[in-house]
Amino acid sequence: MATFDSTSGYRRLDSWILASIVQFATYRFCEKFLTRKLDPTGRQYDQMTQAARSGKVNIVEGSARSATSKETEMKLTDVARASLNELVSDYEDWLLRQGLVPWHKNSEEAKAVFAVWLNKPDYKDDWVYESCVHLLKQQSRFDKWLHSDDSVTVANCLIILIRRSIKMLAGQLQTQVETFEQKGGFREQLTQMRTAAKAKNENAPACPICGKPMTLRKATTGKNAGNKFWGCTGYPECMGIKNIDKLDSNK
Repeated sequence: MATFDSTSGYRRLDSWILASIVQFATYRFCEKFLTRKLDPTGRQYDQMTQAARSGKVNIVEGSARSATSKETEMKLTDVARASLNELVSDYEDWLLRQGLVPWHKNSEEAKAVFAVWLNKPDYKDDWVYESCVHLLKQQSRFDKWLHSDDSVTVANCLIILIRRSIKMLAGQLQTQVETFEQKGGFREQLTQMRTAAKAKNENAPACPICGKPMTLRKATTGKNAGNKFWGCTGYPECMGIKNIDKLDSNK
């Protein structure tokens, strides 16, 4: 029996896979290279690991909220992106403190990392188990760099992976915005369904402009104040109205 549910969609996202790889690699980086001499108060350790965690968990939470609030989903996706931007800055600072700069995108080292892409998941009946197996397999593809004893190599690899994840999140956010603009959020869709159901119960006519069902409304201003009329359920996008027949107005 499949264990997938609508809140597990994030497990198919490359952004979640990469953000997870970044989170675990950041834990190892901080434990291995942030010595007491370099980070005497432990503040940098906390900031970097929290930013890495935020990058991943906000993808998860955004996916969980997508069914009921597109606005929240977009906000959480943007928080994930902001957290990863903060983290990539920390790795750049790590290099700059040593008088170094990140690998040039055309360098042999960078090209080698760029050449490694994630495999697409093929989950079947247990998304939790299979997604974790898939994640570990994808993580192993970067072991050459992420398990290096050279902090410069690890930092440079993570900069590339974080930037790749940020780019993916930007694409997701754009898609979420477009979906919201076209279909609205959960509240908007619920209102539309209620309005359509109400119009059906009223045996409403079709809008003469767009064809959507109409609903009874009452004028609140002007010479017709207090009088009922048919108004399009697509309002305010559609301004279609229709007078009520005298026979109907006596009902």
